[in-house]
Amino acid sequence: MRVTIPAAAINRAYLPLLRDSRHRYLVLYGGAGSGKSVFAAQRYLVRLMESPLCNLLVARATAVSHRDSTYALFKQVIARWGLGSLFKCGDSDLRITCKNGNAVIFKGLDDPEKIKSVTFPKGELTDVWIEEASELTEAQFNQLDLRLRGRGAHKQITLTFNPVSSMHWLKARFFDRQDPRALALKTTYRDNAFLDPAYRETLESYRDSDPYYYQVYCLGEWGALGQSIFDAGKLSRRLGELPEPIRQGDFLIEEGGGFRFAQQAGGFVSVYREPRPGREYVIGGDTAGEGSDYFAAQVLDLDSGEQVCTLRGRMDEDLYARQVYCLGLWYNSALLAVEANFSSYPLRELERLGYPNLYTRPREDSATRRLVRSPGFRTTSANRPVILAQLVEVVRDHAGWLNDRQTISELLTFVRNDRGRPEAQSGAHDDCVMSLAIAHHIRRDPPLGGFFSLSVGRS
Repeated sequence: MRVTIPAAAINRAYLPLLRDSRHRYLVLYGGAGSGKSVFAAQRYLVRLMESPLCNLLVARATAVSHRDSTYALFKQVIARWGLGSLFKCGDSDLRITCKNGNAVIFKGLDDPEKIKSVTFPKGELTDVWIEEASELTEAQFNQLDLRLRGRGAHKQITLTFNPVSSMHWLKARFFDRQDPRALALKTTYRDNAFLDPAYRETLESYRDSDPYYYQVYCLGEWGALGQSIFDAGKLSRRLGELPEPIRQGDFLIEEGGGFRFAQQAGGFVSVYREPRPGREYVIGGDTAGEGSDYFAAQVLDLDSGEQVCTLRGRMDEDLYARQVYCLGLWYNSALLAVEANFSSYPLRELERLGYPNLYTRPREDSATRRLVRSPGFRTTSANRPVILAQLVEVVRDHAGWLNDRQTISELLTFVRNDRGRPEAQSGAHDDCVMSLAIAHHIRRDPPLGGFFSLSVGRS
């Protein structure tokens, strides 16, 4: 049966999802007080009444948490909408049955055997709602995903959660890569027309008292489990102000030695300020090494210090060399400092291409004992703390120079390990952090012999 629900009874942000049946996964995430869990209960009550076959398993990490959360939500909505004659609620076994035979059961993943034995009086399992999905492991999610099988009725999983940690498997699975079967919707307390004014005021109070908490817990930004070495509050505020790239794509080298920028969604290069005639720029590059599978480069305006362009992606070394070659030429033959720690191939390729302004470092020639200059920036145990300290200062005093969301996400997850060494948190990356640190270092401390230096010698 088709039911009529007044539009005013549901928060407007969720209405397009009320009867979605195209996607296997609905990912509802965001900040506290956004009403996503209430909507999930509302949506499934509509689905239970309208669908000829809808059997729902509501899952949480522990079974005991259902009675006062998800089960209570269903009962509240049933009472508020006056649906008591259509639904029977069993408080003893936490089961809700619709008059048409469709049913809801509530289980915890602390007892996997009970999940395996889930049965319904009418038909098979068609839907799963995972509340507080961030409390589950990916293996637990996979088990639920595999339970949702069989022909006939459309199968769908709804996940509701607050995105606390940027290293969580949920981010990798549903946000770092695109799954056409998934539809994600982010909401915050600002989208909740029914929020208690006193609670809204409490959430708003964190904007000034604890900006990082406000950004992560109230606005639903991906956060960090550890304590970043960078100013998390200022980074969080900057996250809320970030511009979108004005261009995104890749460079293509044409026959005859020219190149052009090819606009492409999801390209390696994100442009925030196009090169201006007469301006000078510096570029720091981080190659894929020490287990990292990303290459990165950061372009800074020499005078202002602003981050004007970023390059980041998985690619082969020769492709990276060609991308930064074009990037550097485009930004007025910027001073280009590519890390030389792991492989010399990108630097050798840049020399072969004839890049005119490679950063060079002094080194002692093993044969002559004389100082010569070699291309590339070598990160050592001596200079690594220095360039990171300089970047800490930049973030603290000039967070407004940052324009790139991925860079800020990596800065937030760059923490001190158990031995006190600053590094990317387990599962996170530092490609953008280290390339940015190199860029700011060479902007602040240019090579001897003048700001611009032609590469000579070979490492």
